[in-house]
Amino acid sequence: MEHVNKNRLEVIPKDPAKIKKIWLTALILLVITAVEFVLAFTMERGLLLYFLFIALTIVKAKYIMMEFMHLGDEVKPLFYSIIVPLIFLVWLIIALMKEGAEIFVMRW
Repeated sequence: MEHVNKNRLEVIPKDPAKIKKIWLTALILLVITAVEFVLAFTMERGLLLYFLFIALTIVKAKYIMMEFMHLGDEVKPLFYSIIVPLIFLVWLIIALMKEGAEIFVMRW
């Protein structure tokens, strides 16, 4: 009787193109995260650093949505119905933080 390991997941047949795409996705996300990490410890705190972090975060979110949520294969209006509100939401958060800081300064 042959011993079968039921705890191991194996995809048959293996698709080298899909495996390569997964590794490429992981590499791209790793590089973007490494750039964020380097910027965090080498740049001076300020508007430019915050803008770069926001931009890189949006790029990572877009890439994750395109690959892991399979929106890259979907129609473009569906993709834009998710990305455009995300951009406006980020803008709203920045605007509210700026206005909140201005009001705090005006009170003193």
